[in-house]
Amino acid sequence: MAKVLITGGTRGIGRNLIEKFASNGFDVATCSRNENELNKLIKHVNQKYPSIEFVALQCDVSDKKQITDFANNILKNFGTPDILVNNAGIFLPGTLSTEADNVFEKQINTNLASAYHLTRILLPEMKKRLSGFVFNMCSTASITAYTGSASYCISKFALHGFSKLLREELKNYNIKVCSVMPGATLTSSWDGTSLSKERFIDPAELTDLMYSIYKNSNTMNVEELIVRPHKGDVNDTNYNE
Repeated sequence: MAKVLITGGTRGIGRNLIEKFASNGFDVATCSRNENELNKLIKHVNQKYPSIEFVALQCDVSDKKQITDFANNILKNFGTPDILVNNAGIFLPGTLSTEADNVFEKQINTNLASAYHLTRILLPEMKKRLSGFVFNMCSTASITAYTGSASYCISKFALHGFSKLLREELKNYNIKVCSVMPGATLTSSWDGTSLSKERFIDPAELTDLMYSIYKNSNTMNVEELIVRPHKGDVNDTNYNE
């Protein structure tokens, strides 16, 4: 049975990815900071997909020790994943001159360092197999400087750089690497918005696309997947249109 590891799986894109892979018979592992949400997810997956192995562990991915312990636990008790999705992330708005002192570190540790540390621990076993797939959940903020999203953009630009480097390092090991760069996607991050749902990317459509890339990447590597809402970017400063 193929195995997939998806960080940040209790909400949004991560939750949709779990549904997509579980419904196709994959064993799934995930993590989240929120124990209550994890317990609800465990109950849901075990009831809906009883034939798969599902592992969900509490972990603050921004903490190096916790993400390291999580990675080692996965290798020991779940096994080496065939697919790794570095999905966990956080968005804290602000400009470079006005955001709080800890905003930069929080977003770098969550959006970038977590993927770096987790991938480093899993890679040796993945490389032994000479096969695998890594999705890094970047953003259109990885290639576009949005005002009002200073440290977020910095962290996502860096994650895209990490992904590009990983792609080059893993070519000879038959491990595919894809930078996924969605624009505004209708997740809980947009709770309270006055915009209609048609103004956003449907996370289920995005996960369908990611799954299709995985299934159709025998002789090719889709290095970058850039997806924006049909009408383009949502206004990044006041969200009024």
